[in-house]
Amino acid sequence: MDKIDFTGRVAIVTGAGGGLGRLHALALAARGAKVVVNDLGGSVDGSGGSASAAQKVVDEIRAAGGQALANGASVTDWDAVQAMVQQAMDAWGRVDIVVNNAGILRDKSFAKMELADFRLVLDVHLMGAVHLTKAVWPHMVAAKYGRILMTTSSTGLYGNFGQSNYGAAKMALVGLMQTLSIEGAKHDIRVNCLAPTAATRMTEGLLPPEVLDALRPEAVVPAMLVAVSEQAPSRMIFAAGAGTYEAAHVTLTRGVHLGVTPDTPERLLAALPRMADRSGETVPQSGAEQGSNEVRQALAARR
Repeated sequence: MDKIDFTGRVAIVTGAGGGLGRLHALALAARGAKVVVNDLGGSVDGSGGSASAAQKVVDEIRAAGGQALANGASVTDWDAVQAMVQQAMDAWGRVDIVVNNAGILRDKSFAKMELADFRLVLDVHLMGAVHLTKAVWPHMVAAKYGRILMTTSSTGLYGNFGQSNYGAAKMALVGLMQTLSIEGAKHDIRVNCLAPTAATRMTEGLLPPEVLDALRPEAVVPAMLVAVSEQAPSRMIFAAGAGTYEAAHVTLTRGVHLGVTPDTPERLLAALPRMADRSGETVPQSGAEQGSNEVRQALAARR
């Protein structure tokens, strides 16, 4: 069995002042990584800020014999994120691992949600991950090595009432991962997603006590460690909670070829059960595979 070891590696974990991010940072440090602990120190809705949260985690890591630096940048601030990456480069000369974990909630039904709250959630979750990934990308390309983890969510994958902004941001991270895993492959930059189910301050008040007890955040951490390890796969959506680990996929059914005639809309309506039949579905490895499937069936129908 391969040992997961991060000795000599440098990691940046965002939103690491508490909850899952803190546990991610501690676990990486415990296995030898030098860690930049980033946290704005704000509340769940993103308001406020204090560097003390990140510093406390740094103190924990150092007390255990590890190496860590605190950073209080907002991931929405491109210049501050670039400076954070430079902080890691100045201290340790490299960045091998990124865990994009920072996030906020502004939950309301779509009808009642202010557009400002929609934009802010997208800005933190999606653009925050874009900023950090963009800042580290040239360093990983130069090193011919990188491990990047996006934190997605079951809400993004499957939906949840009152979280249209959060779900949109989280599914967008899956799309970002899909393309970056392709572009990074030749540089050994592996990009994955993690959909955690865990009891954190974001879930307090949403779940009953016995469920919260089962969903200890510690149970998610093994999936993170695998996803950013030297042995990591790429382009995988890890799902984890309560000690159970799954893989989620974006799939494509075989579909039906109907051609294009005046009554195609009606025939398609009648054919929906066949179109959606999941037997023989595939997991496309690029967007081109959808078009290939469609053209293949069209050409076959002409023969």
